[in-house]
Amino acid sequence: MKTKMNQLFEDERCVHVLYAYDGVKNYIKQVVGFIQDGIEARDHVILIENEPMYRIIYEEMSNLLTTEEMTYVHRINNFDFYFSNGSYHPPAIVEHFNKVVQPYVEKNVRFRSWAHVEWASMEEPLHIIEDFERIVDGAVNDYSFPLICAYEGERMPDYLINILMETHPYVLMEEDFVISKQYQA
Repeated sequence: MKTKMNQLFEDERCVHVLYAYDGVKNYIKQVVGFIQDGIEARDHVILIENEPMYRIIYEEMSNLLTTEEMTYVHRINNFDFYFSNGSYHPPAIVEHFNKVVQPYVEKNVRFRSWAHVEWASMEEPLHIIEDFERIVDGAVNDYSFPLICAYEGERMPDYLINILMETHPYVLMEEDFVISKQYQA
């Protein structure tokens, strides 16, 4: 039986989703479900995640997936990914992402991605996130893949919530996807 996520991703491959999670337990449930659904759909899963959270996810996955299924999961350390240039610099992040997905694109291999977006403090220049999310929204359409961007809900000021609702056409609300009425292509 297809999940709502896999049905959406089958119907429309260019899916850029915002997930504002509330608590580690909910987060783990969603990301593990995303991985399982990806494997069921025969997609490779690019997981951009921090080390402590990945250990928890890996433990959950190792209880649910076979060794062969685990080969479909490809983790990138999110700190290295977002700060590979020494700071949160959208062009460097996009370049890094393009290098990661290029083998899948060249070989016409289906993939999906989950990105856990974190930053050190609310003093970070949040307008840079808007620039980055607009670039990423274009990449989702160019490469035709589903992407979920996960942000910790309680760390999101109203200004950032508005930016993210304008840059993500879909929002994951625990068990359902809704269309963002604020989205601006």
